[in-house]
Amino acid sequence: MDLNFNKNEDYNKLLLSELRTRFAKVAQGGGAKRIEKLHAQGKMTARERIDYLLDKPENAIEIGAFAGEGMYAEHGGCPSGGVVVKIGHVQGKQVIVVANDATVKAGAWFPITGKKNLRAQEISIENRLPIIYLVDSAGVYLPMQDEIFPDKEHFGRIFRNNAVMSSMGITQISAVMGSCVAGGAYLPIMSDEALIVDKTGSIFLAGSYLVKAAIGESIDNETLGGATTHCEISGVTDYKAKDDKDALDKIKSIFNKIGDFDKAGFNRIAAVKPALDPEGLFGSLPRKRNEQYDMMELIERMIDADSFEPYKDGYGQTIITGYARIDGWAIGIVANQRKVVKTAKGEMQFGGVIYSDSADKATRFIANCNQKKIPLLFIQDVTGFMVGSKSEHGGIIKDGAKMVNAVSNSVVPKFTVIVGNSYGAGNYAMCGKAYDPRLIVAWPSAELAVMSGNSAAKVLMQIEKASLEKSGKKLTEKEEEELFAKTKDRYDEQVSPYYAASRIWTDAIIDPRDTRHWISMGIEAANHAPIEKPFNLGVIQT
Repeated sequence: MDLNFNKNEDYNKLLLSELRTRFAKVAQGGGAKRIEKLHAQGKMTARERIDYLLDKPENAIEIGAFAGEGMYAEHGGCPSGGVVVKIGHVQGKQVIVVANDATVKAGAWFPITGKKNLRAQEISIENRLPIIYLVDSAGVYLPMQDEIFPDKEHFGRIFRNNAVMSSMGITQISAVMGSCVAGGAYLPIMSDEALIVDKTGSIFLAGSYLVKAAIGESIDNETLGGATTHCEISGVTDYKAKDDKDALDKIKSIFNKIGDFDKAGFNRIAAVKPALDPEGLFGSLPRKRNEQYDMMELIERMIDADSFEPYKDGYGQTIITGYARIDGWAIGIVANQRKVVKTAKGEMQFGGVIYSDSADKATRFIANCNQKKIPLLFIQDVTGFMVGSKSEHGGIIKDGAKMVNAVSNSVVPKFTVIVGNSYGAGNYAMCGKAYDPRLIVAWPSAELAVMSGNSAAKVLMQIEKASLEKSGKKLTEKEEEELFAKTKDRYDEQVSPYYAASRIWTDAIIDPRDTRHWISMGIEAANHAPIEKPFNLGVIQT
């Protein structure tokens, strides 16, 4: 290994160490004291419940672990958005599990909680994936009710989705393992089957205090809406469980009897390990975001050995297109090439930039994958489309629009991995969050923004400098440097993959070595949903 490889490796492993440290913190939810209090009540934490439920919890993938990080500081924070979401297997069947974290404000719903729950349901709907709700929530977080209650993508959308999912035949099972109040009470009852844990679970539209205030009736919460009430009197719930583990065992028993699903039929053969060791991903990826490297080296460390078949290899070389396999699954890869390439005309093209010929190639390849029913994987390290008079006169906007059109109208499942830069329109063309990837994940090295922190800082500094000069103040060279540094620091915070993950612009920040597993789990989930409409590009400029 050369010295540069070793330096890259050290740098990227430090980023991975930071990821693990940050995850360990958010995984504590509301903290050790609140976890102890939960255990004292005879209850398991959200993560403990999911781990007990899943066949192999170590193989599960977690959606939105960093949701809410750095947000709501004035309200005490909301680690993981106050809800834990994982995709795993129960009795051999792939499922998505949503568990309220009662250690975070008693499981109350912040705005980001609603967004994360809706993302979980979106994954379930797109993939026809069974969903399990482990309910333990105090309902809407009242100090922020205006940001979670009334709009289309707010709290009420959850129950609308329950109804739509039911009509689609998607299995929904709920276990009420703590509080389930007000509008939230509809979620478990709109599921196919509902369980409730004796003494710790309760369901009611209004608790005892509100009942007293509203109609003057004096009643305790257990009599009002406990397990005995709902299993023996109201008939609201279907099963009574003696404790958390008993409830989770009942869910396992239910899933043990569910029939098989109609499959999309994506091609899979026996998996083969990559030809190059995935450990080398850390050394192959440069520590600086403007350095050139060969994207194919990363690809060979992620795909099954000897499975890559390039498509139009010598044309449009700033985008790599080709067929491959990941964990045995057939997949079409669209990836930004990050080294400078030379065209047949002898012209040099910059790596990480999308040119007209590369956009044209990608459009055709995406259409081919749709024709052959092959899922698509987009690997992003892109600074945007090429600019300048030559590109504009050559129709870069038209060719970029064709690529965006193909990505938008693709009917096969799409997956996106951001390994480096994800800037501007490049993010869109390479299947950013707005283009409905089934899963979108980032490596710790990722950056998401309109442009790089350095470029943005220069633009923003010039605007601020001009404004100051208009008011008669001329900056010294030192003041200019300080203003640039201040502007860049502020922008760099927003470019961070953690900033994106906290707002669920990505589903997760992952260890690069886990990329194969995430894509394999994603295609397995997508295989639950047969493709129901043909691929059609619509009207495009030629």
